[in-house]
Amino acid sequence: MNRGAARTLAGASRVWPWLALMAVLVLWAQARARGVPDYGRTAGESLARFMLEMATILPPMFILVALFDVWVPREFVERRAGRDTGFGAMPWMILLAMMQAGPLYVAYPVAISLWRKGCAPRNVFVYLGAFSALKIPMLSFEVAFLGWRFSLARSAISLPVFVLLALLMERLLPRGYRPPGLDGSGCAP
Repeated sequence: MNRGAARTLAGASRVWPWLALMAVLVLWAQARARGVPDYGRTAGESLARFMLEMATILPPMFILVALFDVWVPREFVERRAGRDTGFGAMPWMILLAMMQAGPLYVAYPVAISLWRKGCAPRNVFVYLGAFSALKIPMLSFEVAFLGWRFSLARSAISLPVFVLLALLMERLLPRGYRPPGLDGSGCAP
């Protein structure tokens, strides 16, 4: 058996205790909620909606990230968003984040893919910050409910905060840091 298959089997064997614990917790919660069926039903419906949302959003997102990995050369990302690009790459990261839609958890595969392609950590952090607060679909709802002045003020305040935090986080990382799984060692336990 090769190392990759052994690592996969070892990772799969770590899942079973967690699934057993989850089953025990579900049974315990059902036993405790005998007198409050609405609470359990509401929690179950919320879980089902969330699982359905993830099942419909994540597969297409992973396909798009895989296509990005294959079609976009590393040199292209390094030249436009690498360590030597300075502040010029940040508007592109913000624009990329603004054009996307969906919940925050779909931004993480894109962020890892950008990092893998040589994007500077500060630009990855700016992308994640902009994705969380400046997406066009979210801004349109915000303007509709809270007005354009509020949306403009919130964006004008949060954007510099994201940039400063990204610069600080990049400075706090060791120079050659790579997230777990990007150095060939697999995912962190």
